[in-house]
Amino acid sequence: MVVARDDEVAGQDTAGALVLGLHAAKADPSGALFLCEARMLVVADLHLEKGSSYARRRVFLPPYDTRATLERLAAVIDTHAPRIVVALGDSFHDDGGGSRLDAGDRERLATLQRGRQWIWITGNHDPSPPAGVGGDVVAEIATGGIALRHVPGSVPDCRAAFELAGHLHPVAKVAARGQVVRRRCFAFGPRRGILPAFGAYAGGLNVRDRAFAPLFPDGLTAHVLGRRTFAIAAPRLLPD
Repeated sequence: MVVARDDEVAGQDTAGALVLGLHAAKADPSGALFLCEARMLVVADLHLEKGSSYARRRVFLPPYDTRATLERLAAVIDTHAPRIVVALGDSFHDDGGGSRLDAGDRERLATLQRGRQWIWITGNHDPSPPAGVGGDVVAEIATGGIALRHVPGSVPDCRAAFELAGHLHPVAKVAARGQVVRRRCFAFGPRRGILPAFGAYAGGLNVRDRAFAPLFPDGLTAHVLGRRTFAIAAPRLLPD
C-alpha cells in the first residue's frame, strides 16, 4: 500500500456529514460513526485480544493491539461525548477474549463505559456474551428506523429504513495523482452502511469484492479514512 497525503486522495471532502434515512450522522476519520440526535457512537470489529488469540496458536504478534484500539476509541469518545456506544460485533477476536484482558486494559474499558450505555452486539467471532466486561449484550438493535447488527443483510427487517453493520472490513483502493491508495473506508448505499473495522490488527476487504455487490444493488460510495473522510464515487474505486 502506498501512503498518500489526504489531498492526493482527491475525493469530495464532506467533513463526514451524512444523512442516513432521516438521521444526521458523522463519519469520523477514526472509522467510528456518530448518530447526532441519538448521541450514539457506533464502531465495528474491534477484534480486541487478537494478538493473544494468535499467540495461543504460536503466532506471535506485538501484544499491544487491545491497548492501541482502546486508546483510539477513547479519543473518539472524548471528541463526540456519546450517550450510547454500540459495538457492532467481533468486538473480541474470540469468545475467550474478554477473559484475557489484562488489568490495565480492563480498567481502560471500564473508564470508557462509565456514565454511558454500552451495547455489545454479538458477532461471528464472539457469539457468546463476554464475561466481566460490563455493558449489555444483544444480537441486534433497532433505533429510529435504523437496524444495527453485525452481518449485513443477515436478518431482513421491513421496519428499518436503514441498516448499519460491520463484518466485511471495507477498504477502498483509489488511483490518485499517479499513486494507488488503499485505505479503510465506510461503504454507504441508499439503505445500508457498512463500517470499517476499528481494531488495530483487523484486515480489510476491497469494496469491489463480489461480497459487496448484492448488498449494494444500486451502487455504493466509499468514504475513505484520512485526517478527514473523503467520499469516492464507485467509478473511481479499483479492484485489488
